[in-house]
This record gives sequence, structure tokens and C-alpha cells, in this order.
Amino acid sequence: MSKTAVSTENAPKPPAKFSQAVRKGNLLQVAGQVAFDPATNEIVGADVAGQTRQTFKNIEAVLTAAGSSLADAIMVRVYLTDTAHFAPFNEVYDELIGDAPQPARTTVYVGLPGELLVEIDVLCVLD
Repeated sequence: MSKTAVSTENAPKPPAKFSQAVRKGNLLQVAGQVAFDPATNEIVGADVAGQTRQTFKNIEAVLTAAGSSLADAIMVRVYLTDTAHFAPFNEVYDELIGDAPQPARTTVYVGLPGELLVEIDVLCVLD
């Protein structure tokens, strides 16, 4: 079973030598996405809610390129820079992910470069 890289112009290009996503069999791992506009490479959103929306826009672009969607997500890893961002992040997350069943999720607090406030990666199982 071979690995296939997934790539799209509708999401930011990776800053190093890695794929936007990789598929092997029915598993799809989307690399950590941030709030960069793919056309300008500038951060979209001055707060965690705005950056979360752009980050999910980028994730959805990669998922679409792979023939997938958030409905296939079984695990979401969230990296926030501040514990104070947890509540506003969750409001946007709940709105975008939907009700049932939500994927498993881990939230970690880290340092991110520049003015980035959130990074998210997603693991999907495809039918």
C-alpha cells in the first residue's frame, strides 16, 4: 500500500518539505494548518476566532483536494498559544464541526511563530 501526497493551491504551501496531507489506504492525515491566506501568505484574523475560521477554511481545502470532508475526521489536534483562547476557540469549533458525532480532540498549548494563535491538524478515515 503506497502513500499519496495531497496538495492544493487553495491552502497555504507548507513552509518546509512536507505534504499538506498524506493518504495511505483509507487513512488521511492533514498536516498542521494555520490562518494564512493561500493567495497572500498573510495571517487572516486578528483574534483566535478569526484565525480558527481561516484555519478550518484551509483544512477544508486540503480535505476537498483529497476527496474528503470534516465528516470523515476521527481526530483533531489543536495547538493554542494561550489558555484564554480555549473558550472562543471552542465556540467557533462547535459551530464548524457540528453536532454528531464530533471527532476525538486534543488541545495543547504551545508557542507558534509570529502572530499565529492556532494550528490544527486532522486525521480522517475514508470509506
